[in-house]
Amino acid sequence: MYPVRVNIAVMCFVGCLITYMLRVNLSITILAMIVPRTATYNNSTDGNGTITNVPDYGPRYSWSPYEESLLLGAYFWGYLFTSAQSGIIAEWVGGRALVGCTFILSSIFTAIGPIVAAMEIFWLLFATRFLVGVFGGPIYPSLHYLIAHWAPPDEKGKFVASLMGNACGTIITWPLVSILIEKFNWTMGFYVPAALTFITALIWFRLVADSPASHPRIELQESLYIQQSLAGSLVKQKSAFPPMRSVLTSLPFWSLTLLHYGNAWGLFFLMNAAPKYMSEVLKVNLSKAGILSSLPYLARMMFGFVFGAIGDALLRRKILSKTMIRKSFCLFSHVIPGLLLLTLSYVGSISSGYVCVALITLSLGFNGATTVTNLQNSQDLAPNYAGTLYGMINFVGGTTGFITPVVVSYFTAEQSTSEEWKWVFLIGSVFYITPAILFMIFGSADVQKWNNEIETNRFNDNIELGPKND
Repeated sequence: MYPVRVNIAVMCFVGCLITYMLRVNLSITILAMIVPRTATYNNSTDGNGTITNVPDYGPRYSWSPYEESLLLGAYFWGYLFTSAQSGIIAEWVGGRALVGCTFILSSIFTAIGPIVAAMEIFWLLFATRFLVGVFGGPIYPSLHYLIAHWAPPDEKGKFVASLMGNACGTIITWPLVSILIEKFNWTMGFYVPAALTFITALIWFRLVADSPASHPRIELQESLYIQQSLAGSLVKQKSAFPPMRSVLTSLPFWSLTLLHYGNAWGLFFLMNAAPKYMSEVLKVNLSKAGILSSLPYLARMMFGFVFGAIGDALLRRKILSKTMIRKSFCLFSHVIPGLLLLTLSYVGSISSGYVCVALITLSLGFNGATTVTNLQNSQDLAPNYAGTLYGMINFVGGTTGFITPVVVSYFTAEQSTSEEWKWVFLIGSVFYITPAILFMIFGSADVQKWNNEIETNRFNDNIELGPKND
């Protein structure tokens, strides 16, 4: 029988997949919901204009580019609302219950999206997307809490690589939603992700536990192995709140925060803008835009698992120190992606669409190395508060989710040409490269002294042996 911790890693992957399915479905669906700026009208006898040159995917709404950016950013406003404190909540109630309940609530508010859209009250639709974001905020801090309690040190890279399920969520969602819209209508872009999320919640409650000690079906040998491998870094009895003064005066923490912010800028920018770029600049149809837009995320997922395995191997064989691994892999996770976007900003207007797609794909592909850099570093600095720390840095990074759509709409408001997109890609390259340089100077992978400032009993002083096997 394979180890139970494999189930945990797989469910972390699926959890990220589902989270991103609800996060990115609107990026494609909205293209079928809005009246495009290239649309033409025929005047009917009653004086109402009829759209004549766009596909019929269901009702269309005359939202401005700014309103479009508000809808795309609504999820991230809600995400920001709960992201910071979710790590503390996960430390208090556990990751299992928090993730499962938020999946159920997210599925409900996603499913009512088409209903409120039909009411043609813009801010009501905005509110549903905002609430989906509110319930999405706890997911990643909760998963980091689970990884901290389930992943032995020399398997941490593989566990963190399971968070690349977010890339798989985008890979699956954009083509799936595009096909569903063309075959049925845009409401399927809401209903199908909602149904899959609800089903996932039921499976999640069945398979996941907060720790080896609380899992009802784990072998005693595996439970002991995991707990003993983590002894000395996890504290059994601790406050849910980290020593905030020490955290906020920690240079390695702020270096990580900036590194994560740069990663989030590039990731959320491409998530919100890639379908728009493919459709309006490269002039591909909806289903093809969904497929091409998902290619960078396929590359990111594949690269993420490869880089995660390489990082684990380097650490296990003691070829590089943990800090050197984190710093050197920033070259792949941030610097190279930034340079590729910089290249795209200059050659995008004279290159073929396939060259542009290739540059975007490689940029996000190399960004998969975040499984070795910013996605692991909160586990390094404070294993006791990995979920809380990730919630804090994700709160800061989450702001890019609603900032980047506004930046894109500002620069592309007139005609959405390659020349206008040049500035968008230039900004993205700056936000990738600058934090990487700062992290290479000031970052660290050493456990910080404030990880154990309020420690009372070490984890290995009172190990719960887990369920007995008859």
